[in-house]
Amino acid sequence: METIAKPPSNVPKKVNRDDLKKWYKLAHMSRLIDEQASKFIRQSKGWSYLAMCSGHEGIQLALGLSFRPKKDFLFPYYRDQLTCLAAGISVNEIMLNGLSRKDDIASGGRHMSNHFAKPEINIENVSSCVSNHTLHAVGVARAIKYYNSDGIAYASYGDASSSEGYVFEAINGASREKLPVIFVVQNNHYGISVPSEEQTANKIVSENYQGIKFLHIVNCDGKDFFDSRRAMDEAIQYVKSGKGPALVHADCVRIQAHSNSDRHELYRSKEELDEMNKLDPILKFRSFLVEEKIFSEKEINDLENASQKEVDEAAAKAEAAPIPDPETALLYVTPEPIHVEETLTPDGEPTEKIREAINRTLHEEFRHNPDTFLWGQDVASKDKGGVFNVTKDMQQEFGRGRVFNAPIAEDFIVGTANGMSRFKDDIRLVIEAAQFADYVWPAMEQIVETSHEYYRSNGQNCPNIVIRLSHGGYIGGGLYHSQSVEGILSNLPGVRVVMPSFSDDACGLLRTAIRSRGITFFLEPKFLYNQIFAQSPKTGPEHFVPFGKARVRREGSQATIVTYGTTVHWALRAASKLADKGIGIEVIDIRSIVPLDMDTIIQSVKKTNRVMVVHENQTMGGFGGEIAARIAQDAFEYLDAPVKRVCSEDSPVPFSRVLEAAVLVDEAKILRTLEELVGY
Repeated sequence: METIAKPPSNVPKKVNRDDLKKWYKLAHMSRLIDEQASKFIRQSKGWSYLAMCSGHEGIQLALGLSFRPKKDFLFPYYRDQLTCLAAGISVNEIMLNGLSRKDDIASGGRHMSNHFAKPEINIENVSSCVSNHTLHAVGVARAIKYYNSDGIAYASYGDASSSEGYVFEAINGASREKLPVIFVVQNNHYGISVPSEEQTANKIVSENYQGIKFLHIVNCDGKDFFDSRRAMDEAIQYVKSGKGPALVHADCVRIQAHSNSDRHELYRSKEELDEMNKLDPILKFRSFLVEEKIFSEKEINDLENASQKEVDEAAAKAEAAPIPDPETALLYVTPEPIHVEETLTPDGEPTEKIREAINRTLHEEFRHNPDTFLWGQDVASKDKGGVFNVTKDMQQEFGRGRVFNAPIAEDFIVGTANGMSRFKDDIRLVIEAAQFADYVWPAMEQIVETSHEYYRSNGQNCPNIVIRLSHGGYIGGGLYHSQSVEGILSNLPGVRVVMPSFSDDACGLLRTAIRSRGITFFLEPKFLYNQIFAQSPKTGPEHFVPFGKARVRREGSQATIVTYGTTVHWALRAASKLADKGIGIEVIDIRSIVPLDMDTIIQSVKKTNRVMVVHENQTMGGFGGEIAARIAQDAFEYLDAPVKRVCSEDSPVPFSRVLEAAVLVDEAKILRTLEELVGY
């Protein structure tokens, strides 16, 4: 390998002529891909979203070349084309992504163009929700550290998206845990049309984070290939020392518009645009290579011509590639759970409460799989195991590496679970996403994100996460301590939602959830934690309850109640009172909200010809509306009366016990409507 005859002062010592040839070829190739993508757009053939990386080439090349396939984890953003090209995605693979072809390695056409990924080598699939993948990088970095891997997690994003709260959560969390993650901010001074001075007080975005302990900040000229290489090397060296994460801030320019749908001449002056073109990193790099006689003009031209031929061939090949089959559109929405048969609950003593059953099952499952982890707010504080002591003694038995507290940052809790799950498929994560279900809303961005990871990655990335939430009212908790959330969660394709009403089902559903691939919301009716009437005989360590299988709690022939959670008990009491009058009411506990066992419900309706849906959530938008609609659709001819619903009022759950009782569904309200239904 030839050395550089007259290297500039900022050229790293190890860089030689072959390196420079590779650098220029990759950077020029990326520019050619953008030109070809623009042609496809004009021809209406694909690439409906294109965000060019021109002006970012220095930092993107340095970042891409720093990545080690199958060892590190790279979370690029939509402008990171050169990053991904240098990291190991081929020209043809980029073309397949841009044209949304079946063989697109990122998503098989499920995700937007310009969203690059190659999961088989750990270039991760990220969404269009800008910079939320910073949390995923922190999560996988946690696994890298726990399993003593040599890897590094890289999260790349723009300066404007640094304003998102979860970026701070990611940097704060990574610094607190001293994780091997490098954040790379590519600052082109615009967030679409919004200039940086309208985004942050600090023009150099990294200055916003100067007070964070253990975070090493490196600033560089992202337009300069050599300075960017220097910055990445410094960041890598720091992270490898184990001292903490690093933040590389790269000053770039955005030569082109934000994307193909943006007209930047509407907010940028001609003088500014002319100045941007003068700062073009590729033109400056090319001039350097020729002027310093590292390559002749002919050698550069030959290299450029060869690259053009490669891009042309890749484009033609991708254009001829098959499009996705519409028959596959519903594949990879939800991963298959573990297939289990429901085990019988033993009779007699000893019995246990729901809280005790959940705690015992967690201990058993953590012993079963050493790659199981738990974290959340207030879940591992000495002898206290959460607000309701559900996780008591977990950290004592399994250690701080597997059971630990998280910051009060719900998005961080869920987002790092998404990331950690990517390290290997054996990992099972149990997170308490919020102390009460009502506090889960700050995490909804990451919940939505995680819900379509499996689909968006064409089945390549499957977050295996159980999201525990203490749920519902009847405790005098008021706002943020008593609301029901299952109606909203059930609206997310890709997740499962379960809610037990007795301790044996709590044990069986939780075990099935932990051992299954995918995301399960395990909603725990907090009012029932310690209730004697929710007790069941203690089950064994291999007790399972399958998803999508309802349980007939009481048989009857004159009307059916379909319910779940706390209201199962109110329904059983109401049915018992009518039984004293000779009226037989069937009570079905669906247990599994998503997936839903409609077969059991329809069979009961065929028998009783009358049905009432009961749940604690409010009527408007509650899950009962979905059940009622399906009954009307699939069993209308068997109905002798309208489908009734008894739900809580369309109101927040208030704090006063008197007001709470007026809002929430109870036995009396069920009984009154049930008598109307039977007498219809």
